[in-house]
Amino acid sequence: MQQLPLIIGHRGAAAVAPENTIISFKRALSDGADGVEFDVRLASDHVPVLIHDPDLRRTGLREGLIANLSSSELAQIDAGSWFNLKFPSAANLEYERSKIPTLAEVFQFFKNDSSLLYVELKCAPHEALSLAQATINLIHEYGLASRVVVKSFLLEAIKDVKLLDHTIRTAALFDRKVTRPIRLKRKLLERAVDCGADEISLHYTLAGRRIVERAKERGLETVVWTVDNHAWVERARSTGIRAIVTNNPALLISVRT
Repeated sequence: MQQLPLIIGHRGAAAVAPENTIISFKRALSDGADGVEFDVRLASDHVPVLIHDPDLRRTGLREGLIANLSSSELAQIDAGSWFNLKFPSAANLEYERSKIPTLAEVFQFFKNDSSLLYVELKCAPHEALSLAQATINLIHEYGLASRVVVKSFLLEAIKDVKLLDHTIRTAALFDRKVTRPIRLKRKLLERAVDCGADEISLHYTLAGRRIVERAKERGLETVVWTVDNHAWVERARSTGIRAIVTNNPALLISVRT
């Protein structure tokens, strides 16, 4: 039986390794995380690849839009040197060999363990259906339907996932920036239910006791992100939050007893 709250590594173990890379996922697992979350986008050849930003400037240290490059071209990009430059105290020469993986490569990596995988769809509305279909195809190809939660800020993408395969578990993402004014906060749960979500994934500033309780009444589990303060472990227990997404799984695991 899994211990609650679940500790989910944000983009792997993003505090100590380059985000959205296999080496970051390895670190999260070795630190005891119950699973990881990561971002996927479509490359120009319609292959889902792992990267947060729409371009390569931050994590690839070069110009180029993800949508204009093929998955094979992206596979040649150094996706780790930026981390060594930004966080010299955590630098590791091995990180410079990190590449941008495809979703298929990541699913292959996780195929034989029990990790929970939160897959965030990063897409414009016109890309949502294609990305949802490609993601679902790979989920089934690798036999991971029982361990994957597909999430997105674009709630139309969650609707697409459910229309394509209602058995896939989904989460509606909400940031504090998109829940203002107050009338939108009040409708947050309705929006999650309307798109067919099974979970709500809330920025930690939104995750008060009342909304967690109301979510549970609507049949929605609550996940909170991105939390690097160990005090959230006990807070999650007391409020009924199912999972915490963190950049530093080791820190939160150390206080979860």
